[in-house]
Amino acid sequence: MNYQETLDYLFNSLPMFQRVGGAAFRKDLKSTLALCENLGHPERKFKSIHVAGTNGKGSSSHALAAIFQSAGYKTGLYTSPHLKSFTERIRIDGQPISEELVVDFVAEQRAFLDELKPSFFEMTVGMAFWYFAQQKVDIAIVEVGMGGNFDSTNVISPELSLITNIGFDHVQFLGDTLPLIAGEKAGIIKGKVPVVISETHEETKSVFIEKAHAMNAQITFADENWTASKVSEEEGKAKYKILTREESERSGKTQTGAQGEETIELIFGLNGNYQKYNLPGILESVSQMKRQGWNLPTKAVLEGLQNVTELTGLKGRWQTLSDSPRVICDTGHNEAGIRAILDQLATYSFAQLWIIIGMVQDKDISKVLSMLPKTARYIFCEAKLPRALPADQLAEKAMNLHLHGEILPDVNEALAFARKNASEDDLIFVGGSTFVVAEIEEL
Repeated sequence: MNYQETLDYLFNSLPMFQRVGGAAFRKDLKSTLALCENLGHPERKFKSIHVAGTNGKGSSSHALAAIFQSAGYKTGLYTSPHLKSFTERIRIDGQPISEELVVDFVAEQRAFLDELKPSFFEMTVGMAFWYFAQQKVDIAIVEVGMGGNFDSTNVISPELSLITNIGFDHVQFLGDTLPLIAGEKAGIIKGKVPVVISETHEETKSVFIEKAHAMNAQITFADENWTASKVSEEEGKAKYKILTREESERSGKTQTGAQGEETIELIFGLNGNYQKYNLPGILESVSQMKRQGWNLPTKAVLEGLQNVTELTGLKGRWQTLSDSPRVICDTGHNEAGIRAILDQLATYSFAQLWIIIGMVQDKDISKVLSMLPKTARYIFCEAKLPRALPADQLAEKAMNLHLHGEILPDVNEALAFARKNASEDDLIFVGGSTFVVAEIEEL
């Protein structure tokens, strides 16, 4: 098969959660373990950091990869879903796996895959681990797809586990309370492997502590040690002031804190205000890895954070597409993500807010819609995949909450319409679904 035929095989022959939703979800690791065994257990042949969470795991994974790259390590990065190309999911030093190797992997494993019938995600995880082992990476940053306990990535034995945030998403699979969801995310905590929790939530703190103690794993709540305050933003990057907790308690005076670091200002290449919740986990993870002997000098940390998008190819995180009118897109898609987006939009000055929105149909979107401003002008669209909620149905649900606008299913047509009708002082936001953002042609 050529590359396109190989992609067709991946996308059509095997269930893909990104496209079809729940039909592709399995609550066991049998197929992943069988595939890894057939591949000679590549998951045992490289060191890794495992990253889970409801929001922030993608940003944190890319940031950690950029830091290790800047420090000179050959760094693998596995993330999902992809925005533009399947190969984005599997990178080494920011460069995607080649199309030729994707073809080679499927060709070599075709008979076994036809017999095993793993899910799309299980197979891509196997491909990533095979590639990282083959290329002898120094370390790989591995992002969980969904949950943690039964996620296909949960066959690695990492140097460190990072759990970024707990919120309501995929509740039909992970549970409908925060402690239940936290319990699924805590499934990545391994015996005697340190775990970092980016954000402390009273409802979930005990869940993580109990699991860590049961696994004899050192646990650290990063926001108890680090505070990140956004100072300003310029040209799509954000300036932060970073303090340890001890420094914060001394009214911001520059001191040597509990982490042995001085108060510093840094530039983060991801401009979303919600990154202030991710930075403590990222920095604590760096601190933990340094204690394990990894050479991560301050210069590399600062360069990695500042140049994260350039080093890793990350797209769609509070990305400005153009000015006059300003167009911003973001992949935030659940209640917490949308709330953070709305909070940041409120900090901008504009004559009229336009919101181009599309969502998937296997989530409860009522809470998200109820949060949206009634003064905005809406354009309802849909991604080109079976999971997408049809634009007319989304518009109907929105209109019941007094949100009114146009129905233009194609996101690029919606964006062209908004630009044509907006003034230079307006602001256009595009989001609601990762898959809507992925279809923006100019991304």
